[in-house]
Formats: sequence, C-alpha cells, structure tokens
Amino acid sequence: MSRTIDNAPYTAFHRRLALACSGGPLLDGYILSIVGVALIGMRPDLGLSTAEVSLIGAAALVGMFVGGALFGVLTDRIGREVMYTADLLVMVACSVLSFWVDAVWAITVLRFVLGMAVAADYPIATSLLAEWLPAKHRGRLLGQQIVAWYAGSVLAYVVGYLFLELAGPGSWRWMLASSTVLCVVFLVIRRGSPESPRWLAANGRVGDAVRVVEKHLGVRVDGRELMPEAVGAARRGLRLLMTPPYRRRTLFCGLFFLCQVGPLFAMLTFGPQILSSFGMPGGTVMETLGTGLISLVFLLGCYPALRLIDALGRRPVIIWSFALMTVPLAPLGVWPTAPAAVALTALCAYAFLCGGPNVLDWTYPNELFPTEIRATAVGVATSVSRIGAAVGTYLLPLSLTGLGTGPTMLIAAGTTALGLLVCVLWAEETRGTALGATPTPAGTAGTADTAAVPAQRVPEAVR
Repeated sequence: MSRTIDNAPYTAFHRRLALACSGGPLLDGYILSIVGVALIGMRPDLGLSTAEVSLIGAAALVGMFVGGALFGVLTDRIGREVMYTADLLVMVACSVLSFWVDAVWAITVLRFVLGMAVAADYPIATSLLAEWLPAKHRGRLLGQQIVAWYAGSVLAYVVGYLFLELAGPGSWRWMLASSTVLCVVFLVIRRGSPESPRWLAANGRVGDAVRVVEKHLGVRVDGRELMPEAVGAARRGLRLLMTPPYRRRTLFCGLFFLCQVGPLFAMLTFGPQILSSFGMPGGTVMETLGTGLISLVFLLGCYPALRLIDALGRRPVIIWSFALMTVPLAPLGVWPTAPAAVALTALCAYAFLCGGPNVLDWTYPNELFPTEIRATAVGVATSVSRIGAAVGTYLLPLSLTGLGTGPTMLIAAGTTALGLLVCVLWAEETRGTALGATPTPAGTAGTADTAAVPAQRVPEAVR
C-alpha cells in the first residue's frame, strides 16, 4: 500500500479525475433509463409484443453481465489507461447505429454491446479512481460515482420527455442516439488521465509509478511503498476471487449488489407500468416525469448516505439501509389496490432509503481487494448484480400481467430482505482502512476468509 497516496492532500487533480471517472456511471444511468422512455414510441411503431419489450429492456443488462467479468480481468492484465478510452468509443458507435435500426434483433444486439461497454467502465474507472484517492476522501468520492448514475437517469427522463413533447413518440430513434453527445463530452474530459501508480508498481514498472505520482501529486514516493499488497501475476484472475482469502468477500459484493439492483432496475425501466398498475393516469407527463421523480429521489438519498458511511461506518449503514428498504415495499404487496399517491410515496421512500447500498456498490469491492484483482472484483460484482437486474427487468412486465401488482411487490420486498441477510452475515468494516490492507471482519477476530494474501517480494531495483 502507499502511505504517500493514502495521505496525500485532496487537489484539483483528484477532482478532475473523479469527474472523468463519473462518465461511466452517468452514461449507464442515461442509457438504461432512456430506453424506458423510448419504448413508449417504439412499441406501437415496431409492433412490439410484451416479450420483445422485455427483451429490449434487459439486453443491456445481460451485456453488462458479460462485460463486467470479461473486461475486469482484462483491465487488471493490461492496465486502466488503455481501456479507459476504448469503452467510450464503443458506446459512441452503438449510440449512433441505434438511430438507423428498426429490427428487434438489431436493437437488442446494440443494447447488448452497449451494456458490455458500460460494464467495462466500472472496473476501469472506479479502480483507477480508488488507486489515486487519499484514504480520507475515498469512501465519499467512490460513493459519489453512483450520484452520477442517478444524475444520468434523471437527465434521460428529462430529455425523453422533451423529445416526446416536441417531436412526438416517433422520436424514439433520437432518444437512443442522444447518448452520443455525452460519450463525446467524456472522451474530451478523460484526455490526459494517467495510469494507476499502484497498477504500474504491481506490474514491475516501479520507476513509471514513481514518476507519475511525482507529476500529478507533486511528491516523490518510495517505490517500496507500492509493493506490499502485490499477490503476483501468476495468481490473478477470476480463480483467485474464489480462494479462501477472498471467497466470502466476492460472494458478499456480488449478492448485496444483486439484491439491491434487481428491484431498482425493474422500477426505473418499467416505472410507468408500475405506477399505472396502481391507477396513476397515463400520458407522457406521468409516464416520464413520474418515473423521473423516483430517479431524482434515488439521487437525493445518496447524499445523507455519503456522510453516514464515514461517520458511522460502512457495515452499519448497509445493514440499516436494507432493513428499512423492505418497509415501503411490503405494504404495497399486501395492498395492491392502494391509491396511486400512496404507491408513489412508498416507491419514493424506497428510493431514498436505497442510498446506503447505492454509495457502497463500488466502494466495497474497491476497498476489499488488492490492486492485482481489484478491477476483476469490481467487474464480477457488477456482473453478478446484473443477473438480478436482467431477470427483474425481463420478468417485471410479465409478473405485473400474470401475477398482479401485489405478488410483484412482495417478490421485490423478499429480494431486499435477502440482501439484508447477506449484509448481516458478511459485511465488513472498511472505513479508514488503507487501500489493500485487511479490513475488520464482520463479527470475528479474523478467519481464513479474511486473511491477507502474502506480499510479493520487493525487487532489488527498488530497495
């Protein structure tokens, strides 16, 4: 671990890097939410069935499942800097092509590839950011990445509403292509972003690591500081995540993320259908701005959580958040005829309380794993979470039609309760822990699952 990086003052360099890294989450929120608005015009224009609507809605999430694990491993092998731009170029291409397609299979394929590119950005950008941030600011700034996600989601509903009002439902092609603008903006912002010094040192490029720290932080770091967390190139990859030192952490990060985003993505993608099932009037205002309001509350809920994870700690915040998130969903399950205003209030309460898991989605995997497998761990957690998101997004409209509103809300509440159990059993405390160090286990004094991996020997050249 590096004391110099962990204790460095927070500077304009960190602020710019945090902004650049927020591009992936913002684009994710935008791309996954804009399709919900686009489907309003796409469905009658293309004559889509319920199954086809579900397929288009879930395609990007399935792509994220594939892309997260695949590109997380690749990022740990070839570095953060190269992948940092490549994934945005893929997003640009898919966004532009979305304007021209009109076949369901083509739209589905493009959404799938977009999902892969978005998922690639999570392990790339969050690992790069975590490995540059001072320890004091790491939890807050990694947590703020999810704020960008909801900002993108809110922006998507506003843009979608404007397209519907000004150009009508037939403007769905412009909606899908509109993410091109955001991609280009962040391509410009990311120009000149440096490689991670921790990754450079872990891959034998200690001299490069020392130089990049001196250039961007203005201090000279001893190369030996960057070496102790190394696990060795031969032990990298997905297999290492399931070895005793990391197995429980891998399961924890993936499962709590899955239980959180399963109901969440379904609500954001098919929010209009959920609200209409409770009697909310239809029309473009309610179908777009109503769901946009829920997205805005998701965003607002992140701000108190950002303070609490540093004031109270990661473990208590995530446990209490999951416990309270079940409270608004369960009553909707047993009262499926609740007035639309009650349903909207309950969903907004759920959205606000979701702030705790939201800000820890990428904080936890970045703090629980060393540099050599950090991006892999983030990618795997993202992939596992998207299993729940894809299943929830695909099944929600079918469940509303086949089972009804009440059972659908009870399933969401049960999924959230499962997330609570996972956190009670496995959540660890990482507040104030140096990056790459062993955090405090959940309720134990240290077990095989939380043991540190032996450090790689420091080469003579850097002693």
